[in-house]
Amino acid sequence: MVDWDYDYLIKLLALGDSGVGKTTFLYRYTDSKFNRKFTTTVGIDFREKRVVYTGTGADGTSERNFRVHLQLWDTAGQERFRSLTTAFFRDAMGFLLMFDLTNQQSFLNVRNWMSQLQANAYCDNPDVVLVGTKADLKDTRNVNSRQARELADRYGIPYLETSAVTGVHVDSAVTTLLNLVMKRMEQSAYSSEPNGSPAASNEVEEAPIRRWCSC
Repeated sequence: MVDWDYDYLIKLLALGDSGVGKTTFLYRYTDSKFNRKFTTTVGIDFREKRVVYTGTGADGTSERNFRVHLQLWDTAGQERFRSLTTAFFRDAMGFLLMFDLTNQQSFLNVRNWMSQLQANAYCDNPDVVLVGTKADLKDTRNVNSRQARELADRYGIPYLETSAVTGVHVDSAVTTLLNLVMKRMEQSAYSSEPNGSPAASNEVEEAPIRRWCSC
């Protein structure tokens, strides 16, 4: 597969407090492995993966497979890198907002991260999935599922509990976010056409990479 052999380039950004497991989560997703040796991310890093998304064809009813190149941006959670991190918010199309299920403070700080997203993302209602990490550490868990689901419901976003160690729900979290992003793009494409008609098939294939926002 050549470098440009895809229909869409989708940029997703992982954010949350330092130490919640963003790097190991992304590594598990892209490489299907768990690596204990990662050090704290300094600034910004990213990983990549190719996936297939089944969406709506040019006629608006049939299904079509789109080749998607995912760029998964890994951000530093420390306060001293915050200005650098927020600078990437506007270029991301979706966000994995992570907290550590064994760390109550990282969960409480989700509200601060959401406030920053609403202030700096491509619109004030961006596509976000709330992700609880380290679900395998049941004995040291400090945030219960009800708390997390109530918070997610308050923001109107999906919530999944994951483990980079076992791999549970890691793929599901990214897939859930990708589906939200692609559906927003499809809705935007249809609403931008006269009389609400869908774009021609070649326009969908060669659509420029830009921000879609139907906020």
